Amino acid sequence: MALRPPSRYQSSAIGVSSASGVLNTLDHEILGEKAAALGRAGEKVQSALGRLGVEPADSPRREKLVKQAADAVYAYFIQRELCGLRRHHDVIREYSIPAEVLLRLGAS
Repeated sequence: MALRPPSRYQSSAIGVSSASGVLNTLDHEILGEKAAALGRAGEKVQSALGRLGVEPADSPRREKLVKQAADAVYAYFIQRELCGLRRHHDVIREYSIPAEVLLRLGAS
């Protein structure tokens, strides 16, 4: 069974390995697993940011929660880049990632 992606998707962006540009079953499974991993990483970001959001700013646990949130966001950004998604501005806005977490990642 072979699947052909829409023409607007370049074979290099979706990871097609065959020279003909046809998406074979294995490539389809790999893309599905990338998408599932991205979803799991997004859930971890939501969870970590949720815990951070309810913690008071002067709490001694806050620093640990910021680190955990930064680790989750970093892993999510890496997974997005592995899927070919390079810009994170929309995600930062959608998840309302606080500046203190982004600063932990080295963003300015």
